[in-house]
Amino acid sequence: MSTPLRERTINTLRVGHYSERTIHTYIQWLIRLAAYYHRSPAELDPEQVQAFLLHLTEAERLAWSTVNQALAACRFFYEKVLYRPHLELRVPARRKVTRRAFAYSKKQALCIIAAASNPKHRALLMCVYGAGLRVSEVVVLKPEHIESQRGLIRVEQGKGRKDRYTVLPKRLLDELRSYYRCFQPGEWLFFGRDKAKPMPVGSAQKIFYQARNRAGIKRGGIHTLRHSFATHLLEAGGDIYELKRMMGHSAIKTTSGYIHLSTEHLMSIPSPLDTL
Repeated sequence: MSTPLRERTINTLRVGHYSERTIHTYIQWLIRLAAYYHRSPAELDPEQVQAFLLHLTEAERLAWSTVNQALAACRFFYEKVLYRPHLELRVPARRKVTRRAFAYSKKQALCIIAAASNPKHRALLMCVYGAGLRVSEVVVLKPEHIESQRGLIRVEQGKGRKDRYTVLPKRLLDELRSYYRCFQPGEWLFFGRDKAKPMPVGSAQKIFYQARNRAGIKRGGIHTLRHSFATHLLEAGGDIYELKRMMGHSAIKTTSGYIHLSTEHLMSIPSPLDTL
């Protein structure tokens, strides 16, 4: 049931250009906060809100990232909607964990793509691997984003609401042309059940898992194809700053995370001395 306070919160989020997904997430956290105390969040003091966050951490044992999401929702609500600045809310510091990207070999990536017998599914997976796209970017591609004369794909409003260009390999272009002739897409290159709407992200992920399983590969998600694009480009001698632009990274440090994968590949190549 909608309330004036909920509508005010939603409107404030939209004015701040928050995504619909973030708006939904924040509202759900505020609903949980209200249910925990059986009172409107507007009636709670900082100590009660902090106790709720502690409950999520210690009693429910939720992941740090999940509790931090709840913290962000509460801070936004009290600071931006109720105008209560300088709210002292915090969650325990996260133990530093280094997670390295994982990439497929070229053979594995091609096996996954080949396992997608449907031309639409194969073209979608080739876009992710061949152009280094995020799944959220590939599902909202439009035919006019494929700039065949320039050999580029235009990504509009990617992560961080940034526009950019990435490569359009000839093999991918040939596949897209074949797909276009068969399916005749309209506004959206990869449409869902309703041709007037883009394919849901969940559907694209399901397509990937089905192809991956048919290829006999057990590890990795669709984002691993994007990791593989970056890794294989660096292995081929690609420039890391060009890669940064194609991937849509804000900082070169993010792109540098793929260097260790290329290093592991280099370490697997035997020296000629060992063949003597």
